[in-house]
Amino acid sequence: MTDHGDEFSADSDPYEEGAAADVGRAVGYVFRDPHLIETALSHSSFAHETDGSRGNERLEFLGDAVLDLAVADILFRAHPDWAEGELTRTRAGLVNQRALATRARALGLNQWLKLGRTERRSGGSEKNSILANCFEALVGAIFLDGGLEPTMQFVQREFAEGLSKGAVRDAKTLFQEWAHARFAKTPGYETVADSGTDNDDERFTSEVSIDAQTWGRGVGRTKRAAERKAAIEALARRSNSETPGDSLDKASDPVSHPVSHPVPQNADEPE
Repeated sequence: MTDHGDEFSADSDPYEEGAAADVGRAVGYVFRDPHLIETALSHSSFAHETDGSRGNERLEFLGDAVLDLAVADILFRAHPDWAEGELTRTRAGLVNQRALATRARALGLNQWLKLGRTERRSGGSEKNSILANCFEALVGAIFLDGGLEPTMQFVQREFAEGLSKGAVRDAKTLFQEWAHARFAKTPGYETVADSGTDNDDERFTSEVSIDAQTWGRGVGRTKRAAERKAAIEALARRSNSETPGDSLDKASDPVSHPVSHPVPQNADEPE
């Protein structure tokens, strides 16, 4: 499985063996082809400045699919009594951008990440989006180098704690269940602002309402992410005040007000 097509140029410099060994030790896998590590850690901004390639984007694409498969297989086998919705939400909570960025930091990938000048100046090595993509590229690299078995082992190690927990119930589902019980109404979501800028982490602003009363507001790179954050804010407001007439500004801050029920901060839908 070492034929990678045009993934590497013939005249590219060999990746430093010491760095390759360090990364291998961190991830618990010895790569037969150290060039795969170099590519997995090369952001497109770095690749564009050096050889004009797209860096780790292709490996990221592959790793995204392999990671979904690996986590889905583990959850499916471990929880034969779970319904499809429980499996889907739990997988989403494990492989969302923030969760993958956290795993990348824990492995120390940010210290080996290769970035272009602009990304380095803007703190790219700490951006969740870049780190999450790097983690997915690493998964793709392990899969190409060793196949599915070592990839499954890596995923099992990295997500052991999350895989052992119960099913995740996402914020939108929790708020909808509460709204049905409290008001016999289904919350509605509306996009109230769109910057129109691609890859803007705060592009969309969404609000969630019940009978025209706004309960929460959130911003995100996608409409789905903004709606999820609006639901999280609504859950916090629900815990502080169940009176729809209260001012949103007085009751919507999930940080400054104590929350009496768990708010699923890590149960992200894919962003």
